[in-house]
Amino acid sequence: MIRFLPLLIALIVGYATWRLSAWQTAKTLDRQSEPLRDPTLAPLLERMAQALGVKRIAVNMYRIAPVNGLAAPDGRIFLTQGFVDRYRAGEVTAEELASVIAHELGHVALGHARRRMIDFSGQNAMRMALGMVLSRILPGGGMWLANMATRLLAATLSRKDEYEADAYASALLTKAGIGTAPQKSLFRKLEALTGGPGGGPVPAWLMSHPHTRDRIRAIEAMEDRWAKVTG
Repeated sequence: MIRFLPLLIALIVGYATWRLSAWQTAKTLDRQSEPLRDPTLAPLLERMAQALGVKRIAVNMYRIAPVNGLAAPDGRIFLTQGFVDRYRAGEVTAEELASVIAHELGHVALGHARRRMIDFSGQNAMRMALGMVLSRILPGGGMWLANMATRLLAATLSRKDEYEADAYASALLTKAGIGTAPQKSLFRKLEALTGGPGGGPVPAWLMSHPHTRDRIRAIEAMEDRWAKVTG
């Protein structure tokens, strides 16, 4: 039993840390956000709501400058003010903004926020256990290797979530009659909107998000499969 104590402690600490982080995130979002109301975006949200069979899709604006969208652990959908400002400046269309909302709805529907709670706890346990073992073999470098291994795992899981949310968004946008063209056009703009190249200095296999070109290819491959089935 004693040998498993570090794993148990790591799981408890990881879970407690996640719960605290989720609580702090919810409080911050409450304090720094407001409902997003836009007459051009509203009809698109209504069409997606009809496609999903729900009364309405509520979207909030999170008052921070970076361009991003997010699904909160409690299921709420947010677009940052930076994203909304780009939309109001004409750099992003209403349909492209709708594709971001559809993507975040995918994260909610697919349970990614809940699953990440388990992933986070498991990664902490893995980091501690692997670090203890590797430190005996490689004193001074064991924890570094353990951190790198868990970072790779986290990046892989995150990229998988992004592809799944992209696929959900493509299906929803198609069903709503909006189509995937705005989704793909936004990906092509993403590097300029976020202020950096998609590849950057960090290797793709360490990035939490896939390369934009790979996301577009995945959508187009899915469309080809749909065409074969319907054709």
